Amino acid sequence: MAAREIRLCRRATAVDRLLKEGCNKMQDRYRAYADLALSVGLNLQAGQRLFLTAPIVAADLVRVVAAAAYERGAILVEVNWTDDDLTLARFRHAPRDSFAEFPTWRADAMLAAAKRGDAFLSLRGTDPALLKDEDPALVTMVQRTQAEHSRPYLSYITGHKVNWCVLSVPIESWARRIFPNVDDPIEKLWQAIGRACRLEEADPVSAWTTHLQQLAGRAAQLTDAAYDGLHFVGPGTDLTVGLVEGHKWIGGQSTTESGITFTPNVPTEEVFTTPHRQRVDGTVAASKPLNYAGNLIEDFHLRFAEGRVVEIEAAAGEDVLQGLIDTDEGASRLGEVALVPASSPIAATGLLFYNTLFDENAASHVALGKAYDECVRGADEMTAEALLTHGVNDSLTHVDFMIGGREMDVFGVRPSGGQEPLMTQGEWHQG
Repeated sequence: MAAREIRLCRRATAVDRLLKEGCNKMQDRYRAYADLALSVGLNLQAGQRLFLTAPIVAADLVRVVAAAAYERGAILVEVNWTDDDLTLARFRHAPRDSFAEFPTWRADAMLAAAKRGDAFLSLRGTDPALLKDEDPALVTMVQRTQAEHSRPYLSYITGHKVNWCVLSVPIESWARRIFPNVDDPIEKLWQAIGRACRLEEADPVSAWTTHLQQLAGRAAQLTDAAYDGLHFVGPGTDLTVGLVEGHKWIGGQSTTESGITFTPNVPTEEVFTTPHRQRVDGTVAASKPLNYAGNLIEDFHLRFAEGRVVEIEAAAGEDVLQGLIDTDEGASRLGEVALVPASSPIAATGLLFYNTLFDENAASHVALGKAYDECVRGADEMTAEALLTHGVNDSLTHVDFMIGGREMDVFGVRPSGGQEPLMTQGEWHQG
């Protein structure tokens, strides 16, 4: 063999080795992520079926998750594929009067799966600005239509009648938004997700067990404190959030009616509870952009009076924000308030993820729309009307937006009106 041919052969062999190493590294990453999703997130039980929703570009990861689910005793894995290109094609080419159409078979299938007791795993990945150039009125219509058809199924999710979990999966458009000037943004995003999700720990599952115990302890302390409300003070924010009587704080894990303990969001750094739908007053400024329905709502603030949003302003996406608030009467009120220290692992990455699952766990936040009944003692025994009377908000939607950071102070408000510090400069108050 000639010297040149030997060199080319060696070079080809080296390239093959590097490709194989890269493939093995990605497969190891997929397996670790699958274990995180199925063990820490879902706590998938032998004999359960798994209903999995994921972007079609994440098919390789989905195959690994499915195999791992079967190894754990799942009797069937069903996959509901999503695709940004198909979504965009509809907005660009479908008749303008067709956006109230909806594939009812999908909502029916998910409701049937929930009634059967299936586990639900959502691997989310989408372009944060997918619909930025589309008609905000059509975006609002699609969101409202989807919410109306999905409500029966979502009652099983929000009521924690089934074990469910949401994680995110890197896709090119999302990764490029965060890392616009790197050669391999997906690899960079996987690394960031690994840090945020504790996958770099020697034993990620053990690390999560410790973390979830700490969140539960913090939630128990706040529940015992029985504050009447919270007072947020920071740049552009002076907001008082009343809390419903008999509220509970929850952190990290939830438990289904059948006794399965699961972690709905991975990552999670929050402790949260239920605001009183009529007792929110003041002004709040968002501390991070909100990625909602393929749009980025940026540099926005809201003013509340007697629980309702009465004024909004946004540097970008104001029409989309108004559409969200107009979804129904409850969309203009708060359904959740959550506290997150500014030193959380997600905040420590220094990244804006343009993804609510991650960004909400980098900062304290509130949510417009539906409240979680599990945060209210005795909710299971109340009718829908009684819950509203009690102050528990209801809506077709539930959308978190971030308000916290290193300049935010949070005070617990006693029934007497006195206040005591809970968070100082974004961190849990020591005292």
